[in-house]
Amino acid sequence: MNRTTLSLIAGTSALAAVTVFAVLDTPSASGADTARAAAQLPVERTALLCPAPSISDIADTAYTSFTPVTKGTGSAGRAELRAAPEPAGGTGGGAANSKDGKTGKDGKKAAQDAVLTPKEPGTPATGDTSGADEPALVGTADGRFAPGWTVQETTEVAAGTGRGLHGVNCTAPDTEFWFPGASTADNRTDYVHLTNPDDSAAVVDVELYGKNGAIKSAYGDGFTIPPHTSKPILLSTLTDERQSDVTVHVGVRSGRVGAAVQALDDKLGGDWLAASADPAGSLVLPGIPKDATDVRLIAFTPGGDDADLKVRLASPSGLITPAGNETLHVKSGMTTAADLGDVTRGEAGSLILTPADQAVPVVAALQVVRGKGGSQETAFIPATAPVGTRATSADNSGKGTTLSLTAPTGTATVKVTASAGSEGGTPATKTYTIRSGATQDVAAPVPSGLKGTYALTVEPVSGAPVYAARTLSATEGGIPGFTVQTLPDDRGTVAVPEAEEDVSVAQK
Repeated sequence: MNRTTLSLIAGTSALAAVTVFAVLDTPSASGADTARAAAQLPVERTALLCPAPSISDIADTAYTSFTPVTKGTGSAGRAELRAAPEPAGGTGGGAANSKDGKTGKDGKKAAQDAVLTPKEPGTPATGDTSGADEPALVGTADGRFAPGWTVQETTEVAAGTGRGLHGVNCTAPDTEFWFPGASTADNRTDYVHLTNPDDSAAVVDVELYGKNGAIKSAYGDGFTIPPHTSKPILLSTLTDERQSDVTVHVGVRSGRVGAAVQALDDKLGGDWLAASADPAGSLVLPGIPKDATDVRLIAFTPGGDDADLKVRLASPSGLITPAGNETLHVKSGMTTAADLGDVTRGEAGSLILTPADQAVPVVAALQVVRGKGGSQETAFIPATAPVGTRATSADNSGKGTTLSLTAPTGTATVKVTASAGSEGGTPATKTYTIRSGATQDVAAPVPSGLKGTYALTVEPVSGAPVYAARTLSATEGGIPGFTVQTLPDDRGTVAVPEAEEDVSVAQK
């Protein structure tokens, strides 16, 4: 019996089980295959994981959920976010408190009530919490709520270590993550948050790489994350070495997890550090704020070869080379950092890294500082994938949102749609042309009659690949709080091969 043909027929008939993280086998070149060109169909199930928001007692956190309206989804479906209990004997900074405070028989705090349940695609849903004991959240969406489902977690911390505005897109579970830009220095309190959405335990290794290579640790191997739970791990407890620039590698031996690094500085505020795009020879880091006072590039190559990179800034007028930082040499297995200063010089910018010679896979992130003196705040911009078919940014306000678009390799046309507001408003759409090699902070559309928050959906119309980032800003007590989220493809569709019925397979 032809195994490929059977797998294609089974894959098509079981479409209801396709998820945002599903993978279909590539058919072989045998003449018995009946697969036609793959169709792009809406995913039917999506999982998202939100880390525990803060260790501060004075933290205020908002969650915003949004699903773009997608053709071909039907009328059924739902989405919800629920608390992930902390394992019994957990480390704190992520204990899950249910509304009734009851504890289950397995020693975990119960997570009975949904924290957030969206009502309709096309309209944001919001929820909020406060304090240091708020849990990580495990989210699922199916049917019409699944394609492109996006959840933003935004936290304001008024004072103390890491004070400022923290933001993170809740992420799909995966098996490997790279975080250049973390730290074990005395002035930093960095946690890697690991959340397991599944019914079986996940086993995870956490590796640290500094300026001289792998950092020895007696505790980084084999963390067990029980089912439907989250664990924050303080990086400085994994090693006695104190280094300013560290790359964290999260590798999953069994199961899947969501991962994010919470980076908190004693003086420079803090933010979430999202995972870098997969290692690649060329990388794009979009959306550096035009008023950035200090930009630091952190890069790491996990392979066996050193990498030599050209460093260029995509400015509003095109690609330029930063004086004194024309190239970056990244030694194999070692974290390398370069201070770029106020590289944007008052203009919108994105950093473009390309091979100076042979292409060597690299991961990278930027640490960006705004403000001066005691009014400084920090955010991070990891290397990201292009927008692709569509990308979505939730939790936008009329005044505090900046949308940055860049097209490093050619001119591109992009459509941006502002959704209805969470409490009212009419959607609006604008189209922009981004010149080749340029970065543009666009005047993003705002829903007319806006009440509440809204989502921005970015869709390339024609031209070269586009990269995007959204900055949220909020000034509290003179501190210019801000956070930056990159906007890769929202993976709202999946390629499903078409297949013809072939009753002869039963006779083979």
